[in-house]
Amino acid sequence: MDHDQIPEIALDWHRAGRKAALATVVETWGSAPRQPGSQLAISGEGQIMGSVSGGCVEGAVVTEALEAMADGQSRLLTFGVSDETAFSVGLACGGTIRVLVEPVGRALPEALLADLVAARAAKHPVAYAVHPTSGVRALYRPGQDGAADLRLRSDKAGMEEDGRFIAPHNPALRLIVVGAVHIAQPLLTIARACGYAPTLIDPRDTFGAAERFPGETVLDDWPDEALAALAPDARTAIVTLTHDPKLDDPAIRLALRSPAFYLGCLGSKKTHAKRVERLQAAGFAEAEIARIHAPVGLDIGARTPAEIAVSIMAQITATLRTGA
Repeated sequence: MDHDQIPEIALDWHRAGRKAALATVVETWGSAPRQPGSQLAISGEGQIMGSVSGGCVEGAVVTEALEAMADGQSRLLTFGVSDETAFSVGLACGGTIRVLVEPVGRALPEALLADLVAARAAKHPVAYAVHPTSGVRALYRPGQDGAADLRLRSDKAGMEEDGRFIAPHNPALRLIVVGAVHIAQPLLTIARACGYAPTLIDPRDTFGAAERFPGETVLDDWPDEALAALAPDARTAIVTLTHDPKLDDPAIRLALRSPAFYLGCLGSKKTHAKRVERLQAAGFAEAEIARIHAPVGLDIGARTPAEIAVSIMAQITATLRTGA
């Protein structure tokens, strides 16, 4: 989705001769609307993609970016309620943000941005580091810089004590869904909108038919075989929806001993109690079984497949962002 491709868009604009600048939130205080690492790409014609404040200060940032593209100098901008310019465009409630504007090809070398874009395309984790004052910039792969490694693990951008701003660029989060049932249809759509790369597994041809899931990756292998091939990692969420132990259980057993950060299973409390008995009989420890979110999803009174999908995605998000 375009709003997740900000570095790519800036590079394309620059290479097309349209000029480009990247504006990045590097620090926030109070009720700032966007978190550090949020980006806005600006072209030489004033076209924008992305956001650094949800619309509050974009106009002022675009003006500064156009000036930065003209003189080739970065700018470190601060907006808050004490700043009359920021207040006039709507940043209130005690929020303050600091935004770094980097013109591509001048302050931000094209080759460095191209390396970042290439790493993202190859799904290789990489951290971009910049010192806003000195202008020193670097890309770090895992193992090359301690602070960058911590940022990659936490998936959280921010300022370091040495004055650098470090932004992690991790591969997309993944959602693996077992069971091409009605709930899976809105769930895949919502997951994709949240930045996940979804994969659906169902060996039943009728359920996993392409016309039911247009444009989605659907695997017809047996669930445990498909999961093993997909190799779930710490950026993977897994949801089982079939209600059929013959399909769900093999996937659950593999998922429980994978690094996946989330495992949710559809079914009532009674259904889950029977599932727990089967897992205990298969030798799984209490702590392993406790990783399962069941019944799957937050209790929001969901009724329809779409509402249940919302509850599942909300629980996945809570687990990822808060560990809850």
